[in-house]
Amino acid sequence: MAYTNSSLVSYTGLSPNHSGQRTHSIDRITPHCVVGQLSAETICACFPAGRDASCNYGIGTDGRVSLCVEEKNRSWCTSSNANDQRAITIECASDKTEPYTMNSAVYATLVKLCTDICKRNGKSKLLWFADKDKSLNYNLKSDEMVITVHRWFANKSCPGDWLYARLGDLAEKVTAALGGTAQTPSADTSVWYRVRKTWSDSKSQIGAYHSLSNAKACADKNAGYSVFDESGKAIYPNAAASPSAVPFMVRVSISDLNIRKGPGTNYARTQYIPVGTYTIVEEADGQGASKWGRLKSGAGWISLDYCTKV
Repeated sequence: MAYTNSSLVSYTGLSPNHSGQRTHSIDRITPHCVVGQLSAETICACFPAGRDASCNYGIGTDGRVSLCVEEKNRSWCTSSNANDQRAITIECASDKTEPYTMNSAVYATLVKLCTDICKRNGKSKLLWFADKDKSLNYNLKSDEMVITVHRWFANKSCPGDWLYARLGDLAEKVTAALGGTAQTPSADTSVWYRVRKTWSDSKSQIGAYHSLSNAKACADKNAGYSVFDESGKAIYPNAAASPSAVPFMVRVSISDLNIRKGPGTNYARTQYIPVGTYTIVEEADGQGASKWGRLKSGAGWISLDYCTKV
């Protein structure tokens, strides 16, 4: 594929922080809050050699666009190699505190830039599902692009609640500008999500859905029920994030999950935990996650929101 960069760019300050040419075609856009009312130039300056972070584009507080990493290259922006290989990442000037509000110039440019990205990559629709599982597992059509967010891959608020609440509006505005129809695609009818008390108790089933979001809504309305995929695995509520007897085993599948000295993001990070299976010997509530787990090894605590109970 022949990659191009946006003609909306008014400043180029290329960062050396990238992985070279991406290994997947572009079919995602991931907008971020930069946590500061920065200029387009300053956003690029945030990513010097050695920082281990970057983005494809920056949108300054006056709405001007900077190019930090060319579209052909994978930036280091969302704590997920898999996402960054597919996504155009955009750092947007914002307030420094929650909800990380962006001004009207930044938001208007974000709409224009996302429209331009979609158009140059042959897309006529930008989708927003507000659901991590659906977004990452949806089988995109050739003319579709999907929005993803940093908070799905790391213990972060990014892109902030201000922009998160407007991502549906962003998708609609971009799709309208592209001449497409702003609508949520139909669910994959080849997949069933079943709502039961336990997988083994088939008589307890109260619903089967092609839409994961509909299955989750059913489980939310019926205490004691969970959503199971076709293999019988409970996928909602997150079993690892719910109170349970310890010890128990969890599987870590992401390569950048922090180990912290205590149960919360207010405790210092010590290292990343390698992908693998671990024993949790204690659970606790804490800042930045619905539940924290203490590792049997004594290395520290991890967020159970990013683990799968086994």
